[in-house]
Amino acid sequence: MMTGKYRIQWVLLAVLTMVFAAGPVLAGTAAELQRDAGIALQKLYDRSPAAKKLSTTAKGILVFPRIVKGGLIIGGQYGEGALFKNGKCTGFYNSVAASYGLQIGAQTFGYALFLMTEDAVAYLDTSEGFEIGTGPSFVVVDTGMAGSLSTTTAKEDIYAFFFDQGGLMAGLGLQGSKISPINPE
Repeated sequence: MMTGKYRIQWVLLAVLTMVFAAGPVLAGTAAELQRDAGIALQKLYDRSPAAKKLSTTAKGILVFPRIVKGGLIIGGQYGEGALFKNGKCTGFYNSVAASYGLQIGAQTFGYALFLMTEDAVAYLDTSEGFEIGTGPSFVVVDTGMAGSLSTTTAKEDIYAFFFDQGGLMAGLGLQGSKISPINPE
């Protein structure tokens, strides 16, 4: 008979196995990160006409092609991304979050933040780590909203699109994430 202590250890081992089996989160070099972010952004455009439309007026697009999230009561997520302005890569960032609560599992996903105003870009450039949920107004675009979103109806500072979700974990969000500049190799 397995005691509660051993069950928790087995569950923790399973979660860690899922997280590390998900593959590398770090791109390695700036060129690889720029390439991966560009590919992810093009795939998003192919799947979401709303994202493609917003790209024509966005002041910047911050793309995180692969975020890994895992948790067992205490959770965390991490990934690296690239900022594009006028179609050119202008910087690199990481996205880090920690959470506590009723959670178990692991997943991978990507997301893109469409920075629609100069203020949103300036906040990213001047903050000591951009925190989602503070600063500029922020909206997660779901399937229903994407159908009615256009460059004329877009009134918020930042729109977030999720893509390539995989794994087993309840909940997907960015609240509490911190985005900071990095210098990849």
